[in-house]
Amino acid sequence: MTPENNATVRGTAVRRPIEHFVADFDETPLHATDKVKEDHVPLSLWGEAWRNLRRQPLFLLSAFLIFVVIVVCLFPGLFSQIDPTSEACQLANSDGVPAGGHPLGYTQQGCDVFARVIYGTRSSVTVGLFTTIGVVIFGGIMGALAGYYGGWVDAVLARINDIFFALPLILGAIVMMQLPVFRTNRNVWSLVLILIIFGWPQISRITRGAVIEVRNADFVTAARSLGVSRFRSLMRHVLPNSLAPIIVVATISLGTFIVAESTLSFLGIGLPPSVMSWGNDIQSAQASLRSNPMPLIYPAIALSITVLSFIMLGDALRDALDPKARKR
Repeated sequence: MTPENNATVRGTAVRRPIEHFVADFDETPLHATDKVKEDHVPLSLWGEAWRNLRRQPLFLLSAFLIFVVIVVCLFPGLFSQIDPTSEACQLANSDGVPAGGHPLGYTQQGCDVFARVIYGTRSSVTVGLFTTIGVVIFGGIMGALAGYYGGWVDAVLARINDIFFALPLILGAIVMMQLPVFRTNRNVWSLVLILIIFGWPQISRITRGAVIEVRNADFVTAARSLGVSRFRSLMRHVLPNSLAPIIVVATISLGTFIVAESTLSFLGIGLPPSVMSWGNDIQSAQASLRSNPMPLIYPAIALSITVLSFIMLGDALRDALDPKARKR
C-alpha cells in the first residue's frame, strides 16, 4: 500500500492542496474603492451637530417659533398698532367681541387682548432669558469647581448644592417674595434674582458630572504635563468640552423659568399688575372665565407655544450633541 492508502485506512484525513483564485488587478477597482478625499476636512462636534440639526424637522419648527417670539419681543410695534403701555383701557369695550383692528376682542377692563399678548411677551421671555443666563453662570462655576478640583472643595459645594436642590423652585420663590425687601420692589430683576437663587442646583449638578467625565481625558493630561496650570486647563480644555449637556439643560430650563414667572404672577406675588406679562393677563382674566374665557385662553396659548418651543429645541440639541443618542 502506498502512504496515502495507509493514511486512509488508519482514519486519518488526507490533506489535499487548496486551489487559490486571484483576480486580475484590472478586474478589482481598488483605486476607486480605497480612494480617500484628501481635501475633506473632518467636522468637529459642533459642525457635525449643526449638520444633523439641519435635517431634523423638530429643530426647524422650534427654531422658527423661537425666532418669531424673539422678533415679537424686540419689535412688538410691528405686530400691533395699539400700544397698551400708553393707551388706557376703555370700560365701554368691556368683554367686547373681535372687531376690525382688534382680532382677539377685549378684556373685562376694556383692554385689547391681542396687544396685551404681544407686549406681554417681552416681560415673560426677559425673565426666562436672564434667569437662564444667571443660572448657567453661577451654577456652572459651582459645578465646574466641584467637579474639577474634587476633594474638600467638591464635598463642601456638593452639600450646598444638596441644600438648595431640596428646596422647590416655586415654593422657595413664594417665601422669598414675601420678604419686605422683595415685596416692596417687585419688578423683573428682583424676580430674576429669586429664580436664580433657587434654580442653579440643576445646572450645577449637570456641570459637575460633565467636568468629572472630561477632566481625566488624554488631552487634559497632556496639557497638564506640558505645564498648563489647573485653572487654565479647566478654562481652556475642560469647560469647552463640557458645554454640550449644559446647553441642552439650559435650553429646557428657559421654558421652565418662563412658566415659573407666569405661575408667580398668576398667584399675585410675581410681577406687579402694572407690568404686562402672560401670567398677569391670565390672573386678571380668571374673574370672567365663564362669561368670556378668550382673554385667558389666548395668553395661555402663547405661553404654551413658547415653552413647548424651547423644550423641543432642547430635545433636538440633545439628540445632536449626544453621540450615544444620535441615530446612525
